[in-house]
Amino acid sequence: MKLLIVDDDGLIRDSLKLLFETKENWTARTAENGAAALDQCRNPDERPDIILMDIRMPVCDGVEATRKIKTEFPGIKIIMLTTFTDDGYISSAVNAGAEGYLLKSTPADGIIERIRAVEKGALVFDKGVKLNIQEDISRDKTACFAELTARENEILSLVATGLSNNEIAEKLFLSAGTVRNAVSVILEKLNLRDRTQLAVYYWKNL
Repeated sequence: MKLLIVDDDGLIRDSLKLLFETKENWTARTAENGAAALDQCRNPDERPDIILMDIRMPVCDGVEATRKIKTEFPGIKIIMLTTFTDDGYISSAVNAGAEGYLLKSTPADGIIERIRAVEKGALVFDKGVKLNIQEDISRDKTACFAELTARENEILSLVATGLSNNEIAEKLFLSAGTVRNAVSVILEKLNLRDRTQLAVYYWKNL
């Protein structure tokens, strides 16, 4: 796997690069801002499979860089890796096309696990980020899909934060089968193909 670590903090860049190359034998390059990351993506020899992208950086920030990279190279997957849990940053990052949003406090093994999940097509969110999103859900900001039932809206919001069927079932005191069937109904009602499309659709219509 080819990774690109984008952060204006050289210590973070170098530490993550060393981690990935020694522990996972992944190829890791670095860039100090979003503009440099876009330049690397435009070079076929340096183009990454997955990018770890900071939010606040000089020259070109992480959200703008994500938007530009996903426009030119939609196949490149991007995980935001930041210290910020602001709802505005989270929504902006997802709307720009990011497949994940992690905090820098995430343990190294957790970052590696989530990179593997994104490689397989999953969306990933840090637990701290999920908590913030759930607070918004409790204020009924996300029940915006009138064609869905209240329960389906609730399940949709949890799918969008990256929870599995089993995790949703546990949270809502339902069986995994009930959740799986509900997700299928939601996909059919919204004319979407899979959970990834569902999550992206949710955030874009939030």
